[in-house]
Amino acid sequence: MNSVRRVNRGPKAAAENRAAIVAAAREVFAEHGFDVPMSLIARTAGVGQGSLYRHFPSRDSVVLAVFEENIAVVEELALRPDSTLDDLLDALVEQVTTSTAFIAMVRPIGTDDPRIIEVSGRLTALLAGKLDGARRDGAVHADVDAGDFVLALAMFAAILIEADEPTRREVAARAWWMLRRGLRP
Repeated sequence: MNSVRRVNRGPKAAAENRAAIVAAAREVFAEHGFDVPMSLIARTAGVGQGSLYRHFPSRDSVVLAVFEENIAVVEELALRPDSTLDDLLDALVEQVTTSTAFIAMVRPIGTDDPRIIEVSGRLTALLAGKLDGARRDGAVHADVDAGDFVLALAMFAAILIEADEPTRREVAARAWWMLRRGLRP
């Protein structure tokens, strides 16, 4: 019997394994939500469960790593001097459309995990940082705050959860258009 054994590359593979786990988690969460078996993430990443738990000792830690990457994309966009509130919202809408499960991290309810609250706060701060310019440009009502946009994103995600895969993009475009109209003057 000729069986192929995977070679354990040890610590050399740590960064590669971590990246594979985060990518696999993003894919699995997008397709199945957060309540998937951790073993599915490990299989999808092509690593053993020991590697998964070495990098991420809990489900929350892997969820947080994926959410951190999402926020990093938005933070990078926000740092561009020419970026606008609409640019940030477009990026967030795309992230929510791709994986409605992530709205639970954008607007965490029922958690006291300081890591999740901190990352969610960073997102709200990014939106708040672009609001003054949007108000000056007449792009939002004067009384709208960053929390209102987070709430709109949560409402948007709730609609998308019900949309089937073939129509999700169409539903997303229409739903966000309607929600966004309510936030404009």
